[in-house]
Amino acid sequence: MAASGALMLAYYSATAHADFWTEHWGGHTVGELLTVARQSPLTALIVNALPPTGVVLEAGCGLGQYVILLRERGWRAAGVDGSLEALAACRRVAAVPLAAADLRALAIRSGALSAYVSLGVAEHDPDGPDAILAEARRVLAPGGTLVISVPYVNGLRRLGAPWLRHRARAVAAAGGAFYQYAFSRAEVFAALARHGFAPLAAHPYDPARVLRRLLPRRARASRRATAAVAPGTGAQASVGEAGDDGARRAVKRLARRALYTEPALRLLGHMLLVVARRA
Repeated sequence: MAASGALMLAYYSATAHADFWTEHWGGHTVGELLTVARQSPLTALIVNALPPTGVVLEAGCGLGQYVILLRERGWRAAGVDGSLEALAACRRVAAVPLAAADLRALAIRSGALSAYVSLGVAEHDPDGPDAILAEARRVLAPGGTLVISVPYVNGLRRLGAPWLRHRARAVAAAGGAFYQYAFSRAEVFAALARHGFAPLAAHPYDPARVLRRLLPRRARASRRATAAVAPGTGAQASVGEAGDDGARRAVKRLARRALYTEPALRLLGHMLLVVARRA
């Protein structure tokens, strides 16, 4: 267990079993995730933080979409991951340098890297991120760049922390396994400082995660309610829904702009991307 913080949250899941990551990556394709990466606001934050030269490692690369993207844009990028299945899927699409590895004990010489990128990985170690951060520092050259993201204790999670902790205890008591931690910005900065990193910037991102979980349920509930009140009108409802597609797209564009304002990101950002420099 990591050293406890005032805000750090632990999550447990009934599905966090040994085959979780194989099943997770099996539900996606490299092409699908590469398309998302090419369009994501997150990508600009990552590439703008990287040094122009040197070797970049993505630690916990999954299906390797960012390794592919970074190499397309001129970086000497490589990836490591613990899932052999995910690495094999990436190799079937692109000839990029990949290896299976434990992020706490990398087969890389000390000081070999100019940049180390790890997106949504360090939080999954039940003992906390310290071992991964210590190894990241070892393989980075002095002055090297660390780009790391972890789940963020945003404003909404702060408000719901008592309920989230109660739910975590209930899931664990029912046999659920540890899944991940979420951290406040101060906790991430403190962990980085313990391992010789100087934080340079922090960016909350993915504010729509909660909404993406809630809206489909609301849509299904609405369709069930329509069918119950007016049986036999499903075809008419479908025509109406098709006519509303343009309006829905416009609303989604406006909602995206609103969600990527600073107040919305602090309140709803699912993840926190931090850029730091190795001392």
